[in-house]
Amino acid sequence: RKRIRYLALLHFTEGHSRTVIANMLKVSRTSVNAWVTNYLTLGIKGLDDKHNPGRPAQLSAKQQASLKEFIQAQSLSESGGRLMARDVCLFIQSEFNVTFKQANIYRILHQLGFSWITTRSR
Repeated sequence: RKRIRYLALLHFTEGHSRTVIANMLKVSRTSVNAWVTNYLTLGIKGLDDKHNPGRPAQLSAKQQASLKEFIQAQSLSESGGRLMARDVCLFIQSEFNVTFKQANIYRILHQLGFSWITTRSR
């Protein structure tokens, strides 16, 4: 994507109009306008990709730490049985009043550094 922006600037410095540049590169004129404007105001750094933060997390960092402690305590407990996604979901719902689907529980566990491995019976 950055290469296209550099090409657009090259054509711009050679004196081509923004409409012609858009036609040559098969992009919208609005994009070319934005790239040229960013370059003229911010320099070459204006062509870098912007950070897209995405949707904010439903659990705060403190809640995630609490969840991680719960999972570690359950997995190391002598009396504890097998910890299932449903159990993690119930803990999150009761402690933080947030509801997740099962697929998202696996995603959260992965983000916390856990892998979902189960034991097999003999």
